Amino acid sequence: MKSRNSEPLSSDQLYQYSLRLLAGRDYTVARIRGKLAAREPDCDVESVISRLQSEGWLNDKRYAVRFAESAIASGLYYGVRLRVEMRRRGFSADVITETLAPLLAENDEISEVRSAAERRNPGFSYSEASDRDKRRLIAFLQRRGYRLSAIMRALRTVE
Repeated sequence: MKSRNSEPLSSDQLYQYSLRLLAGRDYTVARIRGKLAAREPDCDVESVISRLQSEGWLNDKRYAVRFAESAIASGLYYGVRLRVEMRRRGFSADVITETLAPLLAENDEISEVRSAAERRNPGFSYSEASDRDKRRLIAFLQRRGYRLSAIMRALRTVE
């Protein structure tokens, strides 16, 4: 997508465009690179990215920590699913591993499963639930990224 007139954007204009994007929300380096290349394919995108990183506007590690903490706290993603979502957003494998190792170590998966299950079905009782309701809750929790062993342990010990 070119600018409104047909003249190419300068590096400074592309930098200003990047700042407007980053003011709205965080982006990974990969996503910003793609947006800038799509906007202005002939410009030196790497110099703009280097400038954004050196000035602290663009930081994959900081964004990864915030995203992972938010996803775990809200019960949106956990474990494998969180890794997949982070990869989909453009985080490198090193950043993902470096970010998730301490976060998953400090969080108790069993209590996270209980919390997510309670949010999904308040007052759910595993022993009194029908097989259909059990399967539905277990499938929901697995889609969030929790391991089956942790799900079963959490649901059976709640009673």
